[in-house]
Amino acid sequence: MTRDGGPGALGADPEELWLSRARPRRGRKPAFSREAITAAAVALADAEGLEAVTMRRVASEVGAGVMSLYSYARDKDTLLDLMIDHVSGELPADGALTGDWRTDFKVIGHLQRALMLRHPWLPAALFARRPLGPNVLAFLEHALAALRPTGLDGAAKLEVFSQLTAFVSGHVAHEIAQAAATQSPDRAAAEARYLAAVAADGHHPELAEALSAPGRPLTPEATFTRFLNRLIDGLDTS
Repeated sequence: MTRDGGPGALGADPEELWLSRARPRRGRKPAFSREAITAAAVALADAEGLEAVTMRRVASEVGAGVMSLYSYARDKDTLLDLMIDHVSGELPADGALTGDWRTDFKVIGHLQRALMLRHPWLPAALFARRPLGPNVLAFLEHALAALRPTGLDGAAKLEVFSQLTAFVSGHVAHEIAQAAATQSPDRAAAEARYLAAVAADGHHPELAEALSAPGRPLTPEATFTRFLNRLIDGLDTS
């Protein structure tokens, strides 16, 4: 993969990124910091999408030479892992737990959704990565503590958290795409007319029954809450 290529399957080497101490530099104090460069990359992704984040573009945003950026992040994989961990610092990792794991896990799901909506590039960045930075691990620790009352073993707890994160990530990606697709009222009206015609053709009785059921709140928040409740309430911890 080239330095500005697409994300790797799992991201940067976590030992090298998070455990290796930066070597002290001689001479002048560095003009930039890894934190400032990461924040600039996050701001760029928030404004223009993940595809806009290249090492050259980030260097331009902070006023650095592109080659100097590689001393802070060796490639785009590293930069993406830094970005994920940076925004994960917005998640409260020390929030109070009620002791009711289902209630607590629903709160965690809502926190994840809010984070991903603030940073719409995050679901795509997480798709093929296993982020392991300190902020990510702090929130994971909080989630595992929420699952302690279940009595699940450690591996099962990790699976449940991964299942929740995958659900939230996929739902938010769909939610963002749907919001973009339904901005046209003409498109929404056309879809409603089409479904009504299909339901009335006699060939789709199950769909007709489903469409005739009493309506439910269709706000994004209400829809996410229903789906999240079904997922968590249906989890078997026996």
